[in-house]
Amino acid sequence: MLSRLMSSSIRSLDRECNCTVRLLDDSEYTCTIQRDAKGQYLFDLICHHLNLLEKDYFGIRYVDPDKQRHWLEFTKSIAKQMKSQPPFTMCLRVKFYPPDPAALREEITRYLVFLQVKRDLYHGRLLCKTSDAALLAAYILQAEIGDYDPGKHPEGYSSKFQFFPKHSEKLERRIAEIHKTELIFMEVCLLVEYFQSCGGGRGGTCAVGMLVQ
Repeated sequence: MLSRLMSSSIRSLDRECNCTVRLLDDSEYTCTIQRDAKGQYLFDLICHHLNLLEKDYFGIRYVDPDKQRHWLEFTKSIAKQMKSQPPFTMCLRVKFYPPDPAALREEITRYLVFLQVKRDLYHGRLLCKTSDAALLAAYILQAEIGDYDPGKHPEGYSSKFQFFPKHSEKLERRIAEIHKTELIFMEVCLLVEYFQSCGGGRGGTCAVGMLVQ
C-alpha cells in the first residue's frame, strides 16, 4: 500500500514542473504547472496574479539555449516549446503596443506599458529622434521622482538615471530642462506616433533599434 502511494506521488511529481516568470517591474512570479500545460494556462495565471484584464497587448517570451528569443505560443504545450529542462524561466513583455494609449482603461495596463517603454529605451530598442528621446526620458524622470524641486534636485540630478545605452551630457541637460518646465511626453499624439511606427495595434510588434544622436 505504502509503495503504491509513493509510486503515485513520484509519477505526479514527474508530471509537474516549476516555472519562473520575470515581470516588467523585475519581480518574479513562480508557479508549478503540469508538463502538458499549454501557454494559455500560464498566461492566464500571470494575468490573474497581476489583475490584468487588457491582455491582448502582452505575451510571454523565453530564450532558448542558443540565446534566441521566442514568444510562447499559447495553443501549444509549454514543455514542448522549451528546449531546456525545467525549471523554466520566461518573462512577461508587451508584445503589441497599443495604437491609442489614451484608450487603455486600466491603470495596471498603462503602468506595464510604461515599464516596457522604459525598458526598450534603456536597451536601445525604441527608434526615435534625439529630441523625442529627451521627451520620453523626461517623462520617465517625472514618474520616478515627481515634479522638479530645486531643493531636492541639484545640478546634474538627471545624470544619476540611465535612460539609454549611452547618451551625451547635452542630452542629459535637455532632459532636465524638459523636466523642470514640466513638458512631459505623455501627450497622446506623440505616443500614437511612436507606437504606430513600432507597428502598433493587434498585428504589430515593438520597434527594434534606437538612434540617439
